[in-house]
Amino acid sequence: MTYRLRIEPSGHEMDCDADETILEAALRHGFNIPFSCRNGACGACKGRILEGRVDYGDAEEKALSAGEKEAGMALFCQAMPLSDVVIEVREIGAAKDIQIKTLPARVARMVDLAPDVRALFLKIPASERLQFLPGQYIDILLKDGGRRGFSLANSPANDEFLELHIKRVAGGQFTTHVFAQMKEKDILRFEGPLGTFFVRQDSRRPLLMVATGTGFAPIKGMLEALFAQGDDRPIHFYWGVRHAEDFYYQDLLMEWQRQHPHFRLIQVVSRPDAAWSGRSGYVIPQVLADIPDPGAFDVYICGHPDMVMDLSRALQDAGLNAEHIFADAFVFAKAKST
Repeated sequence: MTYRLRIEPSGHEMDCDADETILEAALRHGFNIPFSCRNGACGACKGRILEGRVDYGDAEEKALSAGEKEAGMALFCQAMPLSDVVIEVREIGAAKDIQIKTLPARVARMVDLAPDVRALFLKIPASERLQFLPGQYIDILLKDGGRRGFSLANSPANDEFLELHIKRVAGGQFTTHVFAQMKEKDILRFEGPLGTFFVRQDSRRPLLMVATGTGFAPIKGMLEALFAQGDDRPIHFYWGVRHAEDFYYQDLLMEWQRQHPHFRLIQVVSRPDAAWSGRSGYVIPQVLADIPDPGAFDVYICGHPDMVMDLSRALQDAGLNAEHIFADAFVFAKAKST
């Protein structure tokens, strides 16, 4: 059975299955509400039931007292609907609303996505959860005190594993370790989530997204969340790589194009071979040729620092106000700048 869930004061509405918690339904639809432990112990997801009935689940007394239940409060990581429900809870719309944590993580799985790109799927302790906005990143903490920043490629709704896309860098200390020595079940430590690269939900402007290489990682998380929300703003996604074999997740991208007619994918190869029949050259001229007047767009750019800076400058020269440009430049061997 499915019920209707409405979140106030935002007014967001969605379906909520009878066998899923209110928190699970909100995250599944791409809406972020506070949470931490997900097991009814911390109280971070507490909110008010304005209308309807819920099964309160396994809420611990210290996190939700009997008096609070009588006053209409519930823990949304535990509460399941017994009818259509209206709740009151603060939605998270900015990075400042999210707690930055330092946590251990186990390498649960490694998958080679492209010749020089490997995905790491990290599992954090069962007692912890990392709340983040799609597009944010984490810093891997190295034993020598160094840091390496990697964007989260999964959306908050799919947080069983944290997904990172690692590009092999010649001479890179950490990437060499990832490709040559790292094994499943290895333990890492990280700090996060970090950064202000995430979709601004208060805008209804069409979206222009541009990535090079593994700059696709945060864009993937953003797109997953947008599609889950049912956001129907036009999305133009340009992805540039050197060689055609550097593209990955092609089946997923093709499926998104079939399911979401407002999503347009443009792939560009700068060093094509004879087998490549798509667009060739650098991604910036392709964007500017297709969208000579970008003033109506919100723009999200991620990838090589030169591309990020050059495209940002070119879009402003073409009439786009800088306040509508959001960027994440991949800077090797330093904390990432946003």
